[in-house]
Amino acid sequence: MATTTRMQSPRMQSPLGRVLGLGSAKEGLQHWWMQRLTAIAMVPLAIWFTIAALGLIGADRAAMVAWMHNWAAAVFAILLIVAAIYHLALGLQVVIEDYVHGEAWKLGLIIVMRLWCIVLVGRGVLAVLTLAFAAS
Repeated sequence: MATTTRMQSPRMQSPLGRVLGLGSAKEGLQHWWMQRLTAIAMVPLAIWFTIAALGLIGADRAAMVAWMHNWAAAVFAILLIVAAIYHLALGLQVVIEDYVHGEAWKLGLIIVMRLWCIVLVGRGVLAVLTLAFAAS
């Protein structure tokens, strides 16, 4: 029955028949889930970081280094950086896909954005590790 529906001209098909013939691309589901998971992961990490940063107001570099010497602080800071920038990359990709119309521009901007996000993650992780392993 499905083959006869596909062989008919689009004018002869019902709207439901046209939709059923298209199917789902299934490309956006993983992207959507990753955006939600990174957002959920950032909630406790951002709360932790906000409380910790408020406790360090007015502290000198030695206090910051001492705080980062705690392995949990360094790990949580790295997790926050990675989750936030990955979430940023996912969101920017959606904006680029929705508002940039040329395929070459779209691909180019996504590549540049992804590379920039990789640089940001690298710099952020390097900063945390530099503080974590710095001499007191």
